[in-house]
Amino acid sequence: MTVLYEDNHVIIVNKKSGEIVQGDKTGDVPLSDIVKDWIKARYNKPGNVFLGVVHRLDRPVSGVVVFAKTSKALSRLNTMFAQHENVKKTYWAITKNCPEKLEGKLVHWIKRNEKQNKSYAYDRECPGAKRAELNYKVIGKSDRYYLIEIELLTGRHHQIRCQLAKIGCPIKGDLKYGAQRSNPDGSISLHAHRITFVHPVSKETIDVTAEMNNTISFAPIEEKV
Repeated sequence: MTVLYEDNHVIIVNKKSGEIVQGDKTGDVPLSDIVKDWIKARYNKPGNVFLGVVHRLDRPVSGVVVFAKTSKALSRLNTMFAQHENVKKTYWAITKNCPEKLEGKLVHWIKRNEKQNKSYAYDRECPGAKRAELNYKVIGKSDRYYLIEIELLTGRHHQIRCQLAKIGCPIKGDLKYGAQRSNPDGSISLHAHRITFVHPVSKETIDVTAEMNNTISFAPIEEKV
């Protein structure tokens, strides 16, 4: 586990693909428990350690995850993240296809299918669907893939995966959303690269970046691909 930032109220870690943020029906040890054990050992804390889950990443996704170390921080962060207030999330995604435009905004209506654990994106509003928005920019190109930077404006189920697939650019390794083959380690090539938010107690701006574990070399995108 890599700790990216820590103070008395907040701890931010770099999640590995395959880890679950919070306990689920699989019974696998969640990242929240791993962080608790780390805090307990580091500070020789007796008894239980408080740790609140502020937000989640899908199991095959890697990158920045924020936890609260106090109930005061958790309550305030939950409100901020739910309302997308003073919070900016930036993701990196690797795709085989390039979007028609190198930069733009995607707006869809996303409907979740609980049984399939999958979401579907529609171009128009429909019953049961929620509006989903993100900004994207193609920032790199290799001989086979493209690197896309995404600013998430809403927080819908599988939003980035679903919206990129909708425009014909499924994420590398994401079989559920149309990728042709899986990644060898079972991950998908989506990474929570950076998060910026106002600290719930000090009110200072926290800006944390996690590097992507990636072996593909990308050249910067200029005017044309």
